[in-house]
Amino acid sequence: MKEFNSVLVTGGMGFIGSNFIRYMIKNYPDYSYINFDKLTYAANPDNLKDLEEKENYEFIKGDICDSEAVWRVMEERDVDAIVHFAAESHVDRAIQSAGEFIRTNVYGSYVMLQAALKYDIKKFVMISTDEVYGDIPYGRYSKEEDVLLPRNPYAASKAGADRLAYSFHETHGLPVVIARPSNNYGPYQHPEKLIPLFITNLLEDKKVPLYGDGQNIRDWLFVEDNCKALSLLLHKGRDGEVYNIAGENEKKNIEITLAILEMLGKDESMIEYVEDRKGHDRRYAMDCSKIKKEVGWKAETDFERGLRKTVDWYIKNKDWWKKLK
Repeated sequence: MKEFNSVLVTGGMGFIGSNFIRYMIKNYPDYSYINFDKLTYAANPDNLKDLEEKENYEFIKGDICDSEAVWRVMEERDVDAIVHFAAESHVDRAIQSAGEFIRTNVYGSYVMLQAALKYDIKKFVMISTDEVYGDIPYGRYSKEEDVLLPRNPYAASKAGADRLAYSFHETHGLPVVIARPSNNYGPYQHPEKLIPLFITNLLEDKKVPLYGDGQNIRDWLFVEDNCKALSLLLHKGRDGEVYNIAGENEKKNIEITLAILEMLGKDESMIEYVEDRKGHDRRYAMDCSKIKKEVGWKAETDFERGLRKTVDWYIKNKDWWKKLK
């Protein structure tokens, strides 16, 4: 028996969204999938071009801030689950111009939550981020019940959407699950992000711009591991709960840089140290024992293997990323 008939994925032409749709179609082929995406600069129709002929997959161009368009899709496609990825996500762009981030990430999430309530869906998975916790001191790991202390406009907008989703559960009983993944990496990531930017720059024999002293620490999660976690939360996550999704691969940015240099046969002369980002959090790190205990998930891809797979993908798919640079 199918648990869901029709799953609406917002932002499904983006990096994580497109990987998630691929994962779900492979593992849950009996569901129907609607990919609802505005096709901003970070979205790429080429990400899912090979799925266009599948009977259980449909792409609809639309804006999550357009309530009429969202309601029309919900009603016509008989949607009974939503996985909400759609968001403005680049921190540097948020620092320069925060308005669009507030509109898309907060108001757009409100529109999706209202639609979920109106059409009585079975599950709403809200994709948040580890950045909502803010800067985490060495030796400490964020837990789901910790106070949120976002320190840049992007993180603040995601924290707002995160708590808005929770409020819809508490106020209306909406079956919401909130996922807070750490830094994802892997195939189909836009080359403005650190790992694909550095890989593609080096493939073009350009230097890589490393912020500050390169000592900022992030936890790295291979995108396929994240997709598996999100699938488990869609099916098994408890309503109203938050789940950290951590790769448990803490790395300094300089370590990432040196690993990519080595894999591509380049030396440290290709590093260009640049002025640090405003409000640049020093470290993100999360405790993910809750998701391990409750749904039996843990990251399966060690960082070296995941990075090797990622580098190889960008080497083999130059036509994909050259269009975006």
